[in-house]
Amino acid sequence: MADILTPTLGESVSEATVAKWTKKAGDAVKKDELLVELETDKVSLEVVAPADGVLAEITAGEGDTVTAGAVLGKVTEGGAAAPAKDAPRAEKAEAKPEAKPAKAAGKAETIDLTTPTMGESVAEGTMGAWSKKAGDAVKKDEVLVEIETDKVAVEVSSPADGVLAEITAEQGATVTPGQVIGKVAAGEGAAASAPSSPAANAGSAQVADKADAPHLSPSVQRIVAEKNLDPKAIEGSGKDGRILKGDALAAADAPKAAPAAAPAPAAPSAPRATGPREERVKMTRLRQTIARRLKESQNTAAQLTTFNEVDMSAVMALRSAYKDSFEKRHGVKLGFMSLFVKAVVASLKEIPAVNAEIDGTDIIYKNHYDIGVAVGTEKGLVVPVLRDADHLSLAEVEKGIAALGKAARDGDLTLDQLQGGTFTITNGGIYGSLMSTPILNMPQSGILGMHNIVQRPVAVNGEVKIRPMMYLALSYDHRIVDGKEAVTFLVRIKENLEDPQRFLLDL
Repeated sequence: MADILTPTLGESVSEATVAKWTKKAGDAVKKDELLVELETDKVSLEVVAPADGVLAEITAGEGDTVTAGAVLGKVTEGGAAAPAKDAPRAEKAEAKPEAKPAKAAGKAETIDLTTPTMGESVAEGTMGAWSKKAGDAVKKDEVLVEIETDKVAVEVSSPADGVLAEITAEQGATVTPGQVIGKVAAGEGAAASAPSSPAANAGSAQVADKADAPHLSPSVQRIVAEKNLDPKAIEGSGKDGRILKGDALAAADAPKAAPAAAPAPAAPSAPRATGPREERVKMTRLRQTIARRLKESQNTAAQLTTFNEVDMSAVMALRSAYKDSFEKRHGVKLGFMSLFVKAVVASLKEIPAVNAEIDGTDIIYKNHYDIGVAVGTEKGLVVPVLRDADHLSLAEVEKGIAALGKAARDGDLTLDQLQGGTFTITNGGIYGSLMSTPILNMPQSGILGMHNIVQRPVAVNGEVKIRPMMYLALSYDHRIVDGKEAVTFLVRIKENLEDPQRFLLDL
């Protein structure tokens, strides 16, 4: 008998939660076969079988909290599956030849739709709108529903051709990994076994209509379902008339014609003629997470903001002189953000405290430069991370930021792209902000706020000149960064941007 033990969980991690067993007690297992997944507050761990045999016992069930070295279960080495377990399987095997005529008569195999694993430290999600109704025909790998977590949206697809037999988790419900959210009746007889109720017939008619509709990406499907739009009425601006996400959003925001039979208002000043004065809408999981983390950041760190201003003349002249040749050579436009990223990295190398974090009573100094770039989406602010920015060229930085921004707006960011940043840059200037005090993205100790470029009179060598000026704001954690370090860091960024050759030559 071999024990299945909880492995070492990693630095500063004392416990884990049993997420999912892949086998049941009595099942045959192979050595090194995955048996159970554990989740900690940092990573997910896989535990494998220590030997060939049978999973004799499960001592820690799904949802239990375990510590390193705890016994999760036991494997009987070299054993065979228990007869009690084999008997039903044998009966099923013998019954298979007889099941074929029944299937042809209208019966179909039912497959559970389960909530997938949603990533590191994500324990639950919220059901989005189903793209199908119970009784509708489905195709293998067709997206049926999206589950929204506090970080990303996870798609659930049909496992086979057939019919969506049942929906067990409706829109808005909270679900956990492995939970059954619906059932698909698979096989050739699935359509025949679908309910013949009027609702089912209406659903079948709707499927027929959708067959004529253009192909929709998952993000467009979600908008169409949430806003109750007709895809055939949306004019696509993509290749071959393909409907893009922006087309769907524009259609959703377009004013709708008033019903012909709408009653006239009782009086010209009637306040309810244009709709209710208030609307209560449940916060999305992402918005709830943003609110919670921002408040936690304020309550945890000793946040302070210091300001400076930078003359953008040199950067704008550099960009103007080389933007055409840069785009021709690298296939991407030269923007301000890549220059800011490079200026920030050069300054972080000089002031390492701004690239560090506090862990209990320890300070962790980061010798890598993973820069988070805040991106605004229709769902809220997300901060994808540009990895190893110190090793990237200006063109690679621009391409990386463009790719992350597109993935953020399309809802295609992965959890890995949202975690592990060491410093953050946010640009409120694109919305016209003149000055702000950004909030730290914990556990980072610094965040740089960029702002609008404004032509202002400044004194240059005793003369008044009109220059393109930008205010910079550095919010920092005063527990780890002293005022002198914060001011010096911001001054270095100012110097690097007003004389870009400094960081380009690594001076």
